[in-house]
Amino acid sequence: RATDHIKEQIKLIKKIEKNGFVYRTKTGLVFDTAKFPGYAQFARLNLKKQFSGHRVEVDPEKKKPWDFLLWVTNQPEHIMKWDSPWGVGFPGWHIECTAMSTKYLGQRFDIHTGGKEHVPVHHTNEIAQAFGAFGRQTANYWLHNDWLVIEGEKMAKSTGNMLTAQDLLAKGFNPLALRYLVLTSHYRQGLNFTWKGLMASQKALDNLYEKTIELKKQSSRTKSQPQSQGFKKYQNKFIETLAQDLGVASALALTWPMLKDKDLSSREKYQLLIDFDQVFGLKLWEVRPPAILEAPAAVKKLVKEREWLRKAKQWLAADEVRKEVEGLGWRIEDAPEGPKIRKP
Repeated sequence: RATDHIKEQIKLIKKIEKNGFVYRTKTGLVFDTAKFPGYAQFARLNLKKQFSGHRVEVDPEKKKPWDFLLWVTNQPEHIMKWDSPWGVGFPGWHIECTAMSTKYLGQRFDIHTGGKEHVPVHHTNEIAQAFGAFGRQTANYWLHNDWLVIEGEKMAKSTGNMLTAQDLLAKGFNPLALRYLVLTSHYRQGLNFTWKGLMASQKALDNLYEKTIELKKQSSRTKSQPQSQGFKKYQNKFIETLAQDLGVASALALTWPMLKDKDLSSREKYQLLIDFDQVFGLKLWEVRPPAILEAPAAVKKLVKEREWLRKAKQWLAADEVRKEVEGLGWRIEDAPEGPKIRKP
């Protein structure tokens, strides 16, 4: 939490101050963006159209409207405040991210992420204050995601258009089905969450779990062999796909033709699945075969009745029997060798 890192924020502000990038106003300690020549470059800002931030009262003493506060001192009634070299107050909006990221990741790290709305202000100011403290950016790459919407509408507490993991659990979904759904979309394209889409992702995830169990069982029966060229091809293709602007959706799509590739052994397919899952995070290595439960005689009788109806092409009647079986707490999986009775 940012409030657990006030000392680090004060220390970083002192460093920026020492390097000559600040000035004082009645509002507090302000970052002087004129000292950073590249301020507008990251977001391609037209500074003539920029306005002051509105988290605090507009400060007429600021040299530029887009100069931003590092430490706020003019709100004595604010619920959170701490002592500092500049008076009692609290940190500006942007300083916490730079202070916390450099504490745990160092002054130079690979990737900084965030929503696309942070490009023109928050991340621009993070870059500026990092320049003031260290003379350079802290992140090598900045990745900005588009938004998650629900059934085409923006998520918002005010409208009640929100979902939690508990909501998914209450409807019987595996939370990792949501993860699978997210993996199907590129981060810069955003995602429109729909229940239909989640159901499709749940089905795909279940299929992936079943295939993992099957391959693990098959590979345990075979001896280890040298890696084939096909195995190396999929390894390289997976890495190349991820290297294309974190193409996780394309990498996930690669999984299915790999599983159908007849030139790969079961052992190779299983190993590739587990390797891929180090990125996907679907916990394929934890998947276990479902416990074998004997269906009651009444359920078996209904399944046989359904099979007779299907052979007689009485589809509506067969579907009613299926619903009756589900009402008893079982489900029917149709397979080439005949129906299988499962617990949901």
